[in-house]
Amino acid sequence: IKNNYFVHRDFHISNLMECGLAFKNKIGIIDTQDALIGSRAYDIVSLIDDVRIKTTPDLKEKLLDYYLSLAKKEKNFDIKQFKKEFSILSVQRAMKIIGIFSRLFKRDRKNGYLKLIPYTWTILNKRLEDPIFKEVRVIINQQIKLRSKYVN
Repeated sequence: IKNNYFVHRDFHISNLMECGLAFKNKIGIIDTQDALIGSRAYDIVSLIDDVRIKTTPDLKEKLLDYYLSLAKKEKNFDIKQFKKEFSILSVQRAMKIIGIFSRLFKRDRKNGYLKLIPYTWTILNKRLEDPIFKEVRVIINQQIKLRSKYVN
């Protein structure tokens, strides 16, 4: 994965603000404390696979295609590499979200995040359909079966 772009790392609709006429109707970005240099795919994943807003797989594909139609105009843009990074980061991000939201519920008693976990699993399962995750799917399914024995 190429790590040479500014990455917000919490790029979703709630962190975007319309600035209004004083700024010529620009969009402002808040909550930047986790920003770093990383893959350009990460923030696109964050927007397209935002767990706070349910969207259809068709809309997700259209959004990605729109981004790719703009990005492919760039010199040396590698669509195949970008799609691979997008898939990997989407799976990694969904797993991270499930873990963080579970921790926020268990440790901090923040129940509101629980309602977002099922849709996050939906996104994760859809992204795991990519053939590059064949072995990962097996491991995740084995662990879920193993862990479910100990619940209750």
